[in-house]
Amino acid sequence: MAFYIYILHCSDNSYYTGHTDNLEKRISEHTSGAIPSCYTFKRRPLTLIFSQEFGTREEALASEQQIKRWSRKKKEAMIRGDWEDVSRLAKS
Repeated sequence: MAFYIYILHCSDNSYYTGHTDNLEKRISEHTSGAIPSCYTFKRRPLTLIFSQEFGTREEALASEQQIKRWSRKKKEAMIRGDWEDVSRLAKS
């Protein structure tokens, strides 16, 4: 079974990072507003801007928690696939 981390771009220009074992279903829940208590509910429309697959839930959760601690600039470098900038920003 695969697990995923994902980043959504929200209408207020914020980012939401999460993890799931069913990416299509979870994105659908976010975009439809199926969970009114979720951060994204009042920030729709949403755009999926990044996802990555992992082999275990533990790996996906650890990645999600790590990314949530990152600065906006570091997240944007990762979204662009600019790993050199991610590394540079990690050192600053």
